[in-house]
This record gives sequence, structure tokens and C-alpha cells, in this order.
Amino acid sequence: MRTTSPVRVFLLAATVFAVGCTSTREAAAPATARDSLLAAVIARGKSLELPTEYVPPPGDALEHNTSGFAKILCTAVFITGLDPADAAENVGYFTSPYAERHFVTDTVVDRDRQEVRLTLPSGVVLAAKRYKSQGCVTRVIGEDSVHFTPEWVKPDLPDAATTPWPMGDVLPDEAPLPELDMAKVAAAVDTAFGPPEAMTEAFVVTYEGRIIGERYGEGIGIHTPLESWSMGKSITGTMMGVLIQQGAYELWQPAPIPEWYEKQDDPRQKIRIGDIMRMSSGIRIRAPQDPDYDPSIGYPDHLYLYTGRVNSFHYAATRPQEWPPNTVGRYRNTDPVLTNYLIRLAVEKRGEDYHAFPQRDLFDKIGIRDAVIETDPYGDFLCQGYDFMSGRDWARLGNLWLQDGVWNGERLLPEGYAEYARTLAPAWVADGRPTYGGAFQWVNGMGSFPVPAGATYFAGAGGQNTIMIPSHHLVVVRLGKYKGARAGGRALRRGLEMLMETVPPT
Repeated sequence: MRTTSPVRVFLLAATVFAVGCTSTREAAAPATARDSLLAAVIARGKSLELPTEYVPPPGDALEHNTSGFAKILCTAVFITGLDPADAAENVGYFTSPYAERHFVTDTVVDRDRQEVRLTLPSGVVLAAKRYKSQGCVTRVIGEDSVHFTPEWVKPDLPDAATTPWPMGDVLPDEAPLPELDMAKVAAAVDTAFGPPEAMTEAFVVTYEGRIIGERYGEGIGIHTPLESWSMGKSITGTMMGVLIQQGAYELWQPAPIPEWYEKQDDPRQKIRIGDIMRMSSGIRIRAPQDPDYDPSIGYPDHLYLYTGRVNSFHYAATRPQEWPPNTVGRYRNTDPVLTNYLIRLAVEKRGEDYHAFPQRDLFDKIGIRDAVIETDPYGDFLCQGYDFMSGRDWARLGNLWLQDGVWNGERLLPEGYAEYARTLAPAWVADGRPTYGGAFQWVNGMGSFPVPAGATYFAGAGGQNTIMIPSHHLVVVRLGKYKGARAGGRALRRGLEMLMETVPPT
């Protein structure tokens, strides 16, 4: 059945939200202090800049934005299960700006084909279709297929309904922990979930690996894959850790990106894998999170790596170097994309199924059944942000890190890798922004959240967070619709304050 959705929305006003994951304290600082910090960061970057040329992404910005919109709608409807009008209004502003959505003149949500087609005034049609376990993929304009063979990847796990947590869904029938006031824990959960305008969809808290509180939005359950955005970068860091533990790579070896070895003297050969996962590769692109970002220059590469409908791995690998590695910290999607490129190279070199690797070598190990990582039209994982997992699944991943990469007695991540992740990246410290660690994780070094400075977290646009607090053996997961990010962030901070007053340090 071909149905025309009521998503042809002519929106009356645009609501502006932060599109990055910069430090909350940095964003909330007095204007003079913030301006001074940014000026110093920009000046330092200029002083270290290499004489390479910037070439902007090709194509039309509106088409890129609409490509992002088609993908957002496709995933929201066919993977998360949202109503199309709800999705058009409330989710996915990062690659599909709210203010740009009104340019669409016709929207088709084809439930038989699990496809979304959006038409622009020019007559150009942008389409995204679900391709089995690879999720929704935006196609090249004018093409009716993708450049890889989609496949189903099924979890190799027992029935979750009869398997104890954390490998399954069955929670232990145990007495409340004596050191916890469960009424206060419940109050903290309700506070963090927030009012209706927070649009929180999932909130999960674990203490010493045990779920002590969780709550879900209407129509959302423990298996619902939700928009997670840049939290997926931490999936990338985890998968690379798995490969390092398996002996495929070493953390501090030069990154063997094939395009960097086409010339003998290519300076990018000095970039190490560990530098890349600290957002310190020095690769030259433009991102909205750049301190000197100027939107008038054109469409940013950071978003093009989602919406460009190109081979994202090759695009990232052919960008020049702006700074020597490990000298300047910038939040740019080239770095997780290049890490995913290395993951594909290693897996396929072993003759294994690349699309099955996350499930077989990571998710099956820790009880994750419902994760969806989407790809570009060439089958490359875009888990710099096109990743969808449930609240419980993010809690599982957070606990893997809280347990130093060991799960059920098996070491999945190298010894010392968790320490690398929570150690501040030298380039970010030198920039005066002690907020980024390794393995694509944030460090609470500037007090982004009202929890101890030793906490680390996965962060995604639209208010998505998984916070790991070693001092209290806590993992806190908050997922919500993009439009509720501001109210959701305020509620989360109040809830965290209450949890810190309730849960004793261990």
C-alpha cells in the first residue's frame, strides 16, 4: 500500500537547539569568559595550522538537509515505530534542521516498501529505504538501489524473556539494597524523566550492574531502538577496543588508512589510532562545533558525512591535514568515520562478515539484541550518529566500561583501555578545554554534569546521554526526542543531583 503521510508540514517557527556535544559548563559560562576561551582556542589553532587547502563538500545544501530528513523519518517510523507526523515535528534535527523541513512539497511514507520519499520544489526526490539489519539508508539521487548487499543479522542469544539481566530481561527478585532508600531513588528517576516538554523516552539507572530504576515514554519499551546520535561514537570506540584485544591493531600504531599510503611522504601517516579516537587527528574539515564555525562558507563536512549519499570512508580518508596529530582537539566526524573504516578493513581482512561484526563480537557478548547501526549507500557503518539502541542496551554498554571491559569473566576490551578512555586528551587540555577523553568518550572535567569529575559519558545531540560514575558504581541513561533536549537536560541534572544525595560512594 502506498500512503501519503500528513508529514507535509509547514512549520510556523524554528526552535534552535545545540547541535553538538560541547561542555555544558562551557556553554553556560558568562559570555565574557566564554568568548575569551573561544578566542584563545581559535588563536591557538591558527598558530599551529598547516598550509593545506580546504575544499567544501559538493552538492546542494537543501538536498543534503532533505536527505537527512528522509532518513530521519524512515528510521523513526520503521525502526522506532513513531507516527510520521510526530517524527516530523520532534526528532532528528541534527541532520535535518527543523527550519528546513517546510521546503518539502510532498511526503510519501510507503509502508509496503518501508521507504520515505520527499519531493522538493525543484522536483528532486530524496529517498530513504529500510535495508534489512542495516536500517534506513538514503540513496543516491536518481538511483533505485544501494551499492552493497543488505543482510539480516540476528542475535545469537537465548530468549530475553527467560534470561536473567543483564544478558536478558528477567530482573532478580531480591530485597532492596540496604544502603539505598528506594523511595528517594524513585523520586530521582521521576525528576530526571522530567515534565512532558522534556519528551524523555527512556531513563535507566543501574547500581553495581543492577537496575534500580527505569521509566519509559508512551509507546516505548525496553526493546525500542531510539535515536542516540553521537553516543554511537562510543560504540565505534568499543568495537575498536574489541579489535585491539583480538590483536588486529595496537592503540598507538600509525593508522593504516590506505589513502594515506599512496604517497611516500604523506604527513597523515603519523596519525595514530589513539589520536583519532581522542578527536585529535588534525584532519581538515568543517563542523558546526568548531569554535570559529562560519555557516556562510557552505555546508559542513561534519554533516555531509551523514547526508552526502557518498562513500563516507573514502571521503573522510581523502581530507587533508590541518594540524599535526595530537596537537589540537576538534569535535569532527572524520575521526569516528576513519575509525569505522579501520574496523571494516580489519574485519574483512580476516574474511569475516563486516555487517555482522558488531553483533557477533560485541552485542552478543553483553546481551544486546535490538541495536541498529545504519550505513551509507556503500554499506559503511555511520555509527558516528546513525545508531539506535534501547535504554537497557545503553546501560549494558555503559556497564561494560564501568567493569573495565570485562563481562562474565571474559575480557572484551584490552587491559588499560578504560583508563585510556577516561584520561583527558592532551590536545584538548592544551586548548583549555579538559572535556574529551579517549575511545570517543567525554570526561566530566569541567563539571558538565553534577556528578564527580571522574565520571565519563557518551553524549549525543538532542539530549542523549549514558553517564558512567565509577565512584558510585552507577550508570545513568537518558534518551529522548530531539525537540525536548533543553527541558530534558534540565530535568536530568536535577535528577542526577538527587541521585548523588541518595546513592553513597562505594
